[in-house]
Amino acid sequence: MQKHPRFFLWATLVALALRLLFVFRFPAIVDDSRLYADIANNWLHHEVYGITNSGRIMPTLSRLPGYPAFLAAIFAVFGTNNFRAVLLIQVLLDLMTCLLVADTARRLFSDRAARAAFLLAGLCPFLANYAGAALTETLEIFFTALALDAAICGLQALHQRTGAPMRPWFTCGLAIGASILLRPDGGILLAVLGGYLFFLAVKFAVRARPTTGGLQPRTIFRAGVILSLSALVLLVPWTWRNLYTLHRFEPLAPRYANDSDEALMPGFNRWVKTWLAEYVSVEEVYWNVPGDTIDASRLPDRAFDSPSQRQQTEQLIADYNQDREITPQLDARFAALAAERIQSAPLRYYVWLPALRIADMWMRPRTELLGSDPRWWEFNDDPRWLAVSIGFGVVNLVYVALATVGLWRTRAVFGICLFVVFVLLRSMFLGTLENPEPRYTLECYPVVILLAAALFMRNFDPPYRKSV
Repeated sequence: MQKHPRFFLWATLVALALRLLFVFRFPAIVDDSRLYADIANNWLHHEVYGITNSGRIMPTLSRLPGYPAFLAAIFAVFGTNNFRAVLLIQVLLDLMTCLLVADTARRLFSDRAARAAFLLAGLCPFLANYAGAALTETLEIFFTALALDAAICGLQALHQRTGAPMRPWFTCGLAIGASILLRPDGGILLAVLGGYLFFLAVKFAVRARPTTGGLQPRTIFRAGVILSLSALVLLVPWTWRNLYTLHRFEPLAPRYANDSDEALMPGFNRWVKTWLAEYVSVEEVYWNVPGDTIDASRLPDRAFDSPSQRQQTEQLIADYNQDREITPQLDARFAALAAERIQSAPLRYYVWLPALRIADMWMRPRTELLGSDPRWWEFNDDPRWLAVSIGFGVVNLVYVALATVGLWRTRAVFGICLFVVFVLLRSMFLGTLENPEPRYTLECYPVVILLAAALFMRNFDPPYRKSV
């Protein structure tokens, strides 16, 4: 930044303007935002971590405390339900994310790649869009970028035996712990980094020859311990609170974000996973249950294996639409239908549909927070929003294509497989979900931008041109 102050000044101003456009023109305060705000206000004003239910405050564990704590801190300073202040602070955090991605590119590639990474991150409309949404994404992406940057710093310090090699792992662990307190899937990053350090320890232990430099198994083991403890220690207060207040051992949050008094719908959810492969069905079917009707005509043809099964499915939906509730008996009927479909086509359920869900989350135009029609491919939307959908789709494809080419060029860079494994493991996890929302892949965008920026470097730093 000292070498190129004008570049970073103008790039920062452009990135800031893009984010302020979304904050002031397209702010997104959705149902989840209000739920988080309700928890934050009850925590702040009544000292109860709970939700308001029929005028009563009920303790909850349906949401992790990271984002409610963030909201409560802002509400305490700027006023209750001041979402404008929330979004503006998220803009600043997102700009810091751009700097973290640039710093990672500088450490791995070159100063030129760092400038490209900062510009690509600053101009990314998807990061900017979610900076204007009162949701966990901006904070989750920030802590992911911080953890990855600290991990590369730690790997280089271990390899070179310079500075304080354990300090970056402490920072990395705290960043991962913070991301887990925002959403449970933040633990994927801990698994990836822990597995990567274990792989390095085994690799260098097998070599079993004395060296004066390079990575040592004992040092790698210490790094892994510090990483794990600093990440998991942040979960202790939350776990203790759930055990003490609700008498449940729950270090994260329930799989379906439900409280103990909320009925689950395992049969319905399993049936949904036998056919759902795109985000549009999440909006039109999955989110409607319970409470809203289901339009059976919106189900794709792959939801039926035969005319008789179509008739059976339509009857189930008609029975649900009467009261718009999933009773245990109705859920059992959905479960039986799901079992029949899985038995008839196991590969579809365990392989092809998860693969399609992953592809949809990566390739779909990320306009779910805007006014675009989720069925954009039917080309019957308002021309302006249709142009936005197509434009966002093209931008997304460009970023992914650049990252793919950049990966090929950087495949021999020290530590690069860490980023690849993170993207692959997170994508595989997301493929198991019933609700393939494109926002879930945004935590991988620091890696996408980093790999894309590698195309702008002139050469590698020789000590790190090793395939690890």
